[in-house]
Amino acid sequence: MKKILIIEDNREVRENLAEILELDGYKTLEAENGKSGVNMALEHTPDLILCDVMMPELDGYGVLKIINRNQSLQHIPFMFLTAKSEKQDFRKGMGLGADDYITKPFDDVELLQSIEIRLKKSEELRKLTRDTKGRKFFIDSESAIAELLSIAEDLGERKYRAKDKIYEIGQYPQWLFYLVSGQVKSCLYNEFGKELITHIYGPTDFFGFLAPLRKGQYHETALAMEDSVLKMIPIQKFEEMLRGNLDLMATFLRITADHATYSEHQNLDYAYSSVRKKVANALVALREKSEDNSIHVLRDDLAGLAGTAKETVIRTISDFKKEGLVSLSDHSVVIEDLEALKQMPQ
Repeated sequence: MKKILIIEDNREVRENLAEILELDGYKTLEAENGKSGVNMALEHTPDLILCDVMMPELDGYGVLKIINRNQSLQHIPFMFLTAKSEKQDFRKGMGLGADDYITKPFDDVELLQSIEIRLKKSEELRKLTRDTKGRKFFIDSESAIAELLSIAEDLGERKYRAKDKIYEIGQYPQWLFYLVSGQVKSCLYNEFGKELITHIYGPTDFFGFLAPLRKGQYHETALAMEDSVLKMIPIQKFEEMLRGNLDLMATFLRITADHATYSEHQNLDYAYSSVRKKVANALVALREKSEDNSIHVLRDDLAGLAGTAKETVIRTISDFKKEGLVSLSDHSVVIEDLEALKQMPQ
């Protein structure tokens, strides 16, 4: 039976928590202040700690600092109980190493689900720590993404037509977007309105996540390149899941790193590559986000992705056609030799 330590100076709240947890099959330990809570943690080594933030003598932050300094307690999942919802309080707690937050008044189901998730992750980490052959680290991205997308199920799907604007630069994010079908571009504009495409998104891609991770505004505009279907996850729910799901956090760390790597290669391409190489790389990028070799793309979009003039793109595509690298069909570019485009000389 899992032991949960409740550190809460309000007796009514503490006893209510204990009753809920015991009904769900947990053994509970109760402490009325931070000092006695630390002593109980040292004596009983609970499987999880629920701790109020605002307490006399020793507050929740002080308790967490002491727990983190004790090697025998560092592995215990630590969840704050707080009536405050200001972002600075969340950041302070997470910066100190808290695993999650539960705000008061709390929802019984949400509380039990959060505890179950934290205990499960803790057990997985302990199993890895006991692996004396290498302590390998695995990321269950599939389950993390499935759990994230389950939030969007009740909201349904939203359809966008080609050229529809999804969000624009300067807006504050409200949603995390998941592309079910179609293609979406993110782009910037210079003072003369010339477009530069910074990223192309295809089916199963997430986008619009950098702004909420930065806690700022969108730095680019996103538009549908063709008829597209999206799922949308509220930013607040996304942030809550990141705090409580190590697999999801690791997954988006990888996605962000991949995004940054693509941008670095794109900048290098713009600075040093020939026109032929730029157009070839743009075609390869579009192909990777398409379901087949046929790319439905406007020449303006291809120019924006390659970072060159539309007339130059048309001329280069014509050359590629003569060389057998591509063919043209119904306003589409059909890739005939993908490997040759990838290996295009600088």
